[in-house]
Amino acid sequence: MATKKPHCECLDTIKPVRDALDVINGKWKLPIIISVSVGNERFTDILESIPGITPKVLSKELKELEQHKLVKRIILNEYPIKIIYKSEPYADTLTPIIYSLKDWGLNHRQKILNSWNEKD
Repeated sequence: MATKKPHCECLDTIKPVRDALDVINGKWKLPIIISVSVGNERFTDILESIPGITPKVLSKELKELEQHKLVKRIILNEYPIKIIYKSEPYADTLTPIIYSLKDWGLNHRQKILNSWNEKD
C-alpha cells in the first residue's frame, strides 16, 4: 500500500482552507456576519455597528454573503418598502470558528502584551 507524500497531505488541508477563506476572507465579511447574527437587520444598523465600513463596501459584501447563502435579503411589503438582512442557518456553522478566532485573538493580544512587558 502506497503512503501519501507529505506535500499531498498538505494540499489536502490547504485546498479546503483556501476555499473557506475565499468566502470569509477580507476586512469586512466576518464583522458583517457577526453584526447580522447578533440581530442587526437594517442596512443602517449594520453600517453603524461596524466602524470604518462604507455604504458601498457594505452593499457589495452583503451581496457576496447572500450569494454564498450566509445572509438573506428580505424585502418587506410595507410602506415605505423595508429591506432587512437575516443570518441564514448555514451561517451558524461559522459560530464555533468565530468564537475560536475570538479566543485566539484575545490570547494572542495577551501574549504580545506580555512579551512587551518582559522587555521593559
